Amino acid sequence: MTVREEIEQLKKEKNAVILAHYYVRPEVQELADYTGDSFYLSQAAVEQKAQTIVFCGVSFMGESARILNPEKKVLMPELSADCAMAHMADPETIREMREKYDDLAVVCYINSTAKLKSYSDVCVTSSNAVQIVRALPNRNIFFIPDRNLGRYVAQMVPEKNIICNNGCCPVHEKMNVEEIRSLKNLHPEALVLTHPECPESVCGISDYIGSTAGIIRYAQESPEKEFIICTESGVLWELNRRCPDKKFYFTASEPLCADMKTITPEKILHVLKTGENEITPDGSLIKRAAEPLRRMLDLAGQKGGKR
Repeated sequence: MTVREEIEQLKKEKNAVILAHYYVRPEVQELADYTGDSFYLSQAAVEQKAQTIVFCGVSFMGESARILNPEKKVLMPELSADCAMAHMADPETIREMREKYDDLAVVCYINSTAKLKSYSDVCVTSSNAVQIVRALPNRNIFFIPDRNLGRYVAQMVPEKNIICNNGCCPVHEKMNVEEIRSLKNLHPEALVLTHPECPESVCGISDYIGSTAGIIRYAQESPEKEFIICTESGVLWELNRRCPDKKFYFTASEPLCADMKTITPEKILHVLKTGENEITPDGSLIKRAAEPLRRMLDLAGQKGGKR
């Protein structure tokens, strides 16, 4: 029996479903029942009837799935897979901001720890951050932890006073303008599609700025045939799957999240067999962190569906 066949058998036996982020290995995305960006996977986690969720992503994603499904078992194929940006804010700064600004909402990017979420008013993803910040009644917004996404939201919602925390995604922060320009010289017809976690200099030379799902959708719907992709390279599998007739280019310094790539089919099989690597946040933390996550889903609206 192959690894895939064993996984399929165990999924049926244990009433399990596999969720995978676009940044994990292609062979893992291929195994998944649902693939998507952080927002879509948050929605998919809530909609699941399966008793066990195997989450192929980094730790904050598994935490969020468990917070939204406290009665279910959430297993991580690789417990050490983490997101550096998820830790780049602190409760003390949040408290200081609440004291300094009246009418303040703490808006927490979903790429954050459960603890940070528990100190926040609402969570957002790159897919819905602009929509949600615009919908909030508060004028003052403290956006944590990513300064780049916070800056992008501030540009899109100028009527709000948005204060950005000084965190970033190390992968997107390293996107190199000169490498992008070199690619553009080689492929002058290619459009530059960029994730808002990238620095302002990269966003400034882009044809489109949006979430991972937004980048995929734009490439799929565009009449153009060539694209320079400024986000983590794992997205290429889904781009090729949806757009087999189009070409996609990445910078010479490949944007790669090493943590995402630690997840393998063999590790999925292992946790399905053993039940190991279960996410078990503190009960009181689950309750406090659930409110901003559920508020996000309420404000952004629910949309289901595979892939």
